[in-house]
Amino acid sequence: MVRRWRCRLSLLLSGLLSLGFASAENSFENTAIVRTVELGGSLVQVSTTYAVKALEDDARLYKLALGKREHERTSWLEARIKGQAATLPLEDAGYDPESGIYFYSVELPTPLKMNETANVVVDTVETHATYPWPEQASQKDGQSLKSERELFVLSPYATAVERIKFRSPSPTVHSYTDPGNMDEFTMEAPVTKSGATITYGPYHNVPVTASKEFLQNKQKTVAVHYSYESPVLEVTEYHRAAEISHWGANLNIEDKISLHNAGPSLKGHFSRLEYQASNFYGRPPPHIIPGLSLQLPAGIHSAYYYDLIGNVSTSRLRTALSPIKGMQSNQFSLLELRPRYPLMGGWNYSFTLGWDSPLEDYAGYDQTTGNYVVAIPLMTVFPGAVVDEAEIKIIMPEGATDVDFFPPLSPIESYVVTHVTYLDTVGRPAVVLKYRQLTPRHAGTIYVTYKVPLSAHLKKPMAVAAAFMGLFVLGFVIKRMDIRIQKK
Repeated sequence: MVRRWRCRLSLLLSGLLSLGFASAENSFENTAIVRTVELGGSLVQVSTTYAVKALEDDARLYKLALGKREHERTSWLEARIKGQAATLPLEDAGYDPESGIYFYSVELPTPLKMNETANVVVDTVETHATYPWPEQASQKDGQSLKSERELFVLSPYATAVERIKFRSPSPTVHSYTDPGNMDEFTMEAPVTKSGATITYGPYHNVPVTASKEFLQNKQKTVAVHYSYESPVLEVTEYHRAAEISHWGANLNIEDKISLHNAGPSLKGHFSRLEYQASNFYGRPPPHIIPGLSLQLPAGIHSAYYYDLIGNVSTSRLRTALSPIKGMQSNQFSLLELRPRYPLMGGWNYSFTLGWDSPLEDYAGYDQTTGNYVVAIPLMTVFPGAVVDEAEIKIIMPEGATDVDFFPPLSPIESYVVTHVTYLDTVGRPAVVLKYRQLTPRHAGTIYVTYKVPLSAHLKKPMAVAAAFMGLFVLGFVIKRMDIRIQKK
């Protein structure tokens, strides 16, 4: 009986889903689609412009479609009207298990009337969309990457004209896929190359591509093999602990970072002589990471940097003054790190980075509610890198109550734990947030609010006083104890 009910429910949901897609097909048509793929290393930027025309009055919800591979890669997705900075509301519109397509709905700012048009721009950031080819390289070799993706843009609407462009960061493009016979969609060359840009199309009269039939019979996979002159950096694990101290008026931030060079793995053994020679002639191989330059907040002090062996002295920090309260500042502190060894392709490096900041630069007090408000940066940005796994832990003062938090993006998992450290009595509440596939576009600020009663402020000095008093009493008692076996 339960199986029958589940089968009926799944049939009902699939029927409603297909009914929604059918109604979506009747709402709009694409007069043109232009997709631009900015090829890179760990991150690939994709911008797609949909020139849409309403086929009925009051058409407002426009459907987007992502294939399985594209959906797994996409870490950042936003939509806007061309020429406007404001983003449009974007919601999950369901998954079609038959075709393996994910749908999203974009709400236009104003409903379109019959035959009215609008240009919707969808920007996405894809992670792990490239891989080194060849997979191994010696210290003197260059670095080349390959990127594969589906040719046609998936859409639940028919498209009059479609064009897909691949832009390589280097004019050296080793090869690209020729889709072959495309007489059904174009009478011209199906693909052309101009400098570092490979253009597929224009293709005309493209039917609904977000369907199982089109994916099986007409969709094609294309690949671009290109030279890449920058390291391919990935952060496999990232742990941030931000500790708020009212007694010290200090905010301590400590990052535990695991780096990975995702470029071609090293062929043979590492030669320090070859590495020094390449640096002397100013031609270091692109798949070697000699160091990092990170932008840290302004006003920091007491920065430290160590790895599994101990303190690393090959670093340089140039600090900026704390920003004026209530004013926006574009200044930042620059930290230049040089690991103990150059990071070759396929190698890993783990280290800890931390610093202190004045709490007044990040905290405020709301007199109406009695809440403290502290702004915590979500993460340290690694330019051009993806953060695979991230855990952010924000430690409040001991005795804090009514803890709440407002992250810039929804975490995969969030909870509150108790953190116990030196001179604590009952421990401190700590907020833990977990994320995956973070990019520089996700960098933002986490706002935490809490209350600290007067009794909580007095806990630490009372605990210190009690500890000292206990030591004095213990010394007093030991001084007067006679443990001798025989007395004089």
